[in-house]
Amino acid sequence: MSIVKINVLTVPAEQRELLEQRFAARAGSVESSDGFEWFELLRPVEGTDEYLVYTRWRDEESYKAWMEGSMRQAHQGGGEGAPKQRPAATGSTLWSFDVVQQAAPKQD
Repeated sequence: MSIVKINVLTVPAEQRELLEQRFAARAGSVESSDGFEWFELLRPVEGTDEYLVYTRWRDEESYKAWMEGSMRQAHQGGGEGAPKQRPAATGSTLWSFDVVQQAAPKQD
């Protein structure tokens, strides 16, 4: 079954809009990766300053290939000579899970 990676990003209130804009600007960059299944950016509603970046992959190898390939390139800024962007998050933790059960809405 699939694997899930959740990146927990600590984002100060004044950086939230910037973080969301950056994710919107990268739309489409992960979707064509081999083994990619799902992405969601989850904004906190109350009680925390942590965003959750949820991705689902066919297997660990697919995730690692993306991390070492297009993700690494995307996070290096605008390429050689481009100004380095300051991170919107002040902290990051990666959670990893195996999907052991799943359900979808029933079709009528």
